[in-house]
Amino acid sequence: MARQEHLYVLKQGTNYWNQWRQANPKIQPDLSKANLSRADLKGANLSQVNLSFANLISANLEGANLKDANLSISILRSANLTTADLSNANLTGADVTDADLRQANFSFANLQAANLTRADMRGTILEAANLDGAILDNVKRRSGLRRIFGGGD
Repeated sequence: MARQEHLYVLKQGTNYWNQWRQANPKIQPDLSKANLSRADLKGANLSQVNLSFANLISANLEGANLKDANLSISILRSANLTTADLSNANLTGADVTDADLRQANFSFANLQAANLTRADMRGTILEAANLDGAILDNVKRRSGLRRIFGGGD
């Protein structure tokens, strides 16, 4: 369950959150099971944050730092993750249906059993990402991802 003090700080806005994170580098925030639907988290420093089971439907995470974050079983339907850094993040079983993942970095991320149906993955970086069991139906992608997805555009 999300720690209320961490949720309170986040709800003060991205600038306040990022300043708090910088002033408290040893704290690993717990936002698990938080309802962050439609939240504007553009550019937020969410590295190493526990967002497991969180509701992030239609959240704006454009350019957010989600390195090493735990997003397992989270709901990211229709979320904006363009240019976000999700390197080494755990998205096991996450619902990323209809999300905008353009130019997001998923290097070394765990996307095992994640649902990426209809996600826009043009320019997405998937170097060494674990896609075992991931659902990749009707994703938008550039032709350079053929070796990962198979087939043409």
